[in-house]
Amino acid sequence: LTLTILDEEGSQAAQEKGRAKGDLVIPSVHLWEPGAAYLYTAKIEFGGDVYFQTFGMRSVEVKGTQFLINGKPFYFKGYGKHEDSEVHGRGLNEALNVKDIALMKWMGANSFRTSHYPYAEEMLNLCDREGIVVIGETPAVGLNFPEIKEDWYRDLSRTKEHHEEVIRDMVARDKNHPCIVMWSVANEPDTAARAESAYEYFQPLYQLAHACDPQDRPVTVVVCNNDYVKDLVAPAMDVICMNRYYGWYIFGGDLDSAKQAMKAEMEYWKEKNKPVIITEYGADSVAGLHAAVPGMFSEEYQTAYYETINAVLDDCPFVVGEHTWNFADFATIQGLMRVDGNKKGLFTRERRPKMAAHYFKNRWT
Repeated sequence: LTLTILDEEGSQAAQEKGRAKGDLVIPSVHLWEPGAAYLYTAKIEFGGDVYFQTFGMRSVEVKGTQFLINGKPFYFKGYGKHEDSEVHGRGLNEALNVKDIALMKWMGANSFRTSHYPYAEEMLNLCDREGIVVIGETPAVGLNFPEIKEDWYRDLSRTKEHHEEVIRDMVARDKNHPCIVMWSVANEPDTAARAESAYEYFQPLYQLAHACDPQDRPVTVVVCNNDYVKDLVAPAMDVICMNRYYGWYIFGGDLDSAKQAMKAEMEYWKEKNKPVIITEYGADSVAGLHAAVPGMFSEEYQTAYYETINAVLDDCPFVVGEHTWNFADFATIQGLMRVDGNKKGLFTRERRPKMAAHYFKNRWT
């Protein structure tokens, strides 16, 4: 066995021959930084086989209310996203991925979450190369915890077995990507209605994600708008990640009440002494719909909504990130709440910026 580490210029940075296990030291290591990627390549030779694996050197740590990358405080600026586009539909679109990363950089964004499933490896490779930070998420959306019944225990057991499987698969596949700095094991489960059952379900999964990962990256569960005082899962995570829609699904059209509700909740989370990321917040807007007085579904209301909520976030030093919902409009099932899909994108489905995209560009740059 020969293991050679190559730097970005293709020069040898370190090498070990013969041993199958051991340590390799890269002298004067060049760190992978958000927005300033640097990738090494591991070249593994055995017999006639040669395998290449790119990787980056960087550290991730949660310390108090800070999220640290390479020992420096990091603030998540970005989005929830979907692998979705006009004409192509759902799935991998490599040309569009390049376009999306370019739009993120145009806005000054530095991160996104793979809501609500692991994305194609090609996208993660691109984020490694472009220095975009990623929260990797399992395909576990909207898990509920019904009243205890005999058949419910059986169903939950099967669900948990599969949940464990997808966590192992996700970490095994994506562990070498420097862009991934945190694992999300679920999105919007019901963690309040049956708080103790939810905690008993998620705590072993939290521990599993840590145990599977050689880097021991932070682990979270993204919780939804619920009775947060009863929530036992969110405070038990390394980072508190929450989706909040005051001003849309709650107090829709009433931004004064939305601001007060957001303030009240942030006072509660302040006492937990953990970093908080708003992993979803937003309002639908139909591109081209304008109003002198901001009303729901207008581009003006979407922008005013973000201005209102961000004013609260800016007063909370324990908040370490803001991810809007969504990067771009996307297709959904037909229903009374959706007009031609979900319109919460900062961009249209065709990737044309709305007013809110320009607002965040000014904010993030």
